[in-house]
Amino acid sequence: MAEGHSPGVRRRRLSAALRRLRSDAKLTAAEVTGRLGWSSATKLTRIERNEWKIPRPKEVAAILDVYDIQGDERDHLLSLSEQARGRSDWHEYQDLFTGPLPEFEAEATRIRTYESVLIPGLLQTPEYAASVAMASQIVPPGEIDRKVESRMIRRRVLDHPRGPQLTAVIDEPALRKTVGSSETMAAQLHFLAGMTAHYKVTVLVIPDTIGAHPAMDGAFSLFDFPRPEPGVVFIPTGLEALYVEDFSYFDRHVLIFDAIQNLALGPTESLEMINSISVEHKQRDGK
Repeated sequence: MAEGHSPGVRRRRLSAALRRLRSDAKLTAAEVTGRLGWSSATKLTRIERNEWKIPRPKEVAAILDVYDIQGDERDHLLSLSEQARGRSDWHEYQDLFTGPLPEFEAEATRIRTYESVLIPGLLQTPEYAASVAMASQIVPPGEIDRKVESRMIRRRVLDHPRGPQLTAVIDEPALRKTVGSSETMAAQLHFLAGMTAHYKVTVLVIPDTIGAHPAMDGAFSLFDFPRPEPGVVFIPTGLEALYVEDFSYFDRHVLIFDAIQNLALGPTESLEMINSISVEHKQRDGK
């Protein structure tokens, strides 16, 4: 695996940025294509919907001319159009994911994730990840090893110099739920405690004593990308996943995340709770 380069995600980001620029310019697709001399608005609409196969930098440059985009923003978007060509580094694992999750992780500048009953994927041990995959009853038994392997490879983004910062807010029940076995959980929490020392990782725990909070409806992740692309809200479900690139939707989830982050224990107190519950799992395992 290379550095997580994802032409597919960069095409998606480029499409979202071009869609936003036209909205900011208060122009219709027909008005823009008229200025470009294109025969119909369909071509621009397909570009904005990410229905193109290979972006053409000259066409992107012409669109940016209509919106009078210059300087760093122009350079950035033209660079995206060059990078959005070719095949994803994750193509061999595409059948294991309901969407571009590992590509978003590799491309993001920051990831904020909330989990209520699971340890976040980027912070799972192989044994824990295998137990989760087996319990899902969706991953075929013969594919579990590949699923675990892909998850371990995903974590490499945290070690890359240009990889994302990760803030994980975890509800206390996720630490207490026995996934696999008490031995598996003790090892998982020991690993999680170790990851709190990673320079790019912050782990915060919401104790049960907090009671109800704004994120109780379920897990979600926020992916930030270099400006001017919109962030993405990722909402997992058992069978598929929802990826939303709407600015207002993203901003509302930022407010929710900020609220639960403020309700969570601080990093030191969270580490103490993780270690304490790890000991409880060890005791259940007879060690």
